[in-house]
Amino acid sequence: MTSSLLLYPIAAHIGLTALLYMALTVARAPSVWGLGVRRDGSIPWTDVERRISANLSNQFEWPLFFYVACLVFLQRPLMGQLELGLAWLFVLGRLAHSCVQVFTTNVRLRGIVFTANFLAVVAMWATLLARATVDLNK
Repeated sequence: MTSSLLLYPIAAHIGLTALLYMALTVARAPSVWGLGVRRDGSIPWTDVERRISANLSNQFEWPLFFYVACLVFLQRPLMGQLELGLAWLFVLGRLAHSCVQVFTTNVRLRGIVFTANFLAVVAMWATLLARATVDLNK
């Protein structure tokens, strides 16, 4: 299997991050441009804006290890179907994590969803190290 297939889950995560930036821009419009401010002066998206902002920050924390693993897989012929599946599991987990964090305040569910994409990256690294070790022993 060609490792260039990893570009698709990478692009999907970049798309999610771009979508979050757009949502944050819309959520901040009332306070930045005065658009959509209620008659009483309150801002309708204050709580959602905080959750979008926090989730956007999350896209630059644990995903760093996903990107590093992907870069190594792209440089070496170490990737198989398992690794591609784990990459997609990570991205779907990030999408679910974003939905839970932005649209709910359910911290327990957010933790469960985070654990799935956390474990996907741990498994990617485990297979990366296992395959690299096999290559070294040849």
